Amino acid sequence: MSRREWAYNELRRRVMVGEFGVRTRLMEKHLAEELGVSRTPVREALVRLESDRLVVREDGCYYVAVPDLSRLRDLYELRITLELRGLTRVRESEVAGHDVALLEPLRDQWRELTEDLPDPDPQFVLLDEEFHVTLLRSSGNDALTEALETVNARIRHVRMYDFLTADRIATSSAEHLAIVELVLAKDLDEALTALHRHVGESMEIVERRAARAITQMALHRGVPR
Repeated sequence: MSRREWAYNELRRRVMVGEFGVRTRLMEKHLAEELGVSRTPVREALVRLESDRLVVREDGCYYVAVPDLSRLRDLYELRITLELRGLTRVRESEVAGHDVALLEPLRDQWRELTEDLPDPDPQFVLLDEEFHVTLLRSSGNDALTEALETVNARIRHVRMYDFLTADRIATSSAEHLAIVELVLAKDLDEALTALHRHVGESMEIVERRAARAITQMALHRGVPR
């Protein structure tokens, strides 16, 4: 792993566990000294973290972005409404069925992942999103899929908290595989139940971990780092 990638991963970890205070200025010089790297990898890491919406830049300084949990449940409700509709609409007469050409490669991908699980990493959220978007796209409604992609973009930075531990990577992977296999088997009632439970459990974990991080942020003083 390059030093710039290591610096990014380490700063992201520190941000997400609440190591920096809410109004702590994230100064390149101090962070570089703490990490034992030059300022360039730190500067690049801060830019990437801003793109991830984990930090914000104000008046030329970077600060931790505090997760906004106030609308999280509303957005999760919209997310699950879109995803469940992708299953229920297939039971209607005008819809032929899910696109097997999309689902079979998806099933194979998650079989491989469950057999060789990746390490915990917030960026696993991108694989997770890909699963849910592909599953919805297979129902044949592009408008639903586009709406889900919009919701995903709005909650991605908070959903990263779901993938910080090995058990969540393993559980999510196994549940993805089970859901796609149920859909391929045309057992849509069971698929609906499994998908609803899967998204609901994710929301609870995201809320809990993000709230814990916010609490930790509040314990630190807003001094330069």
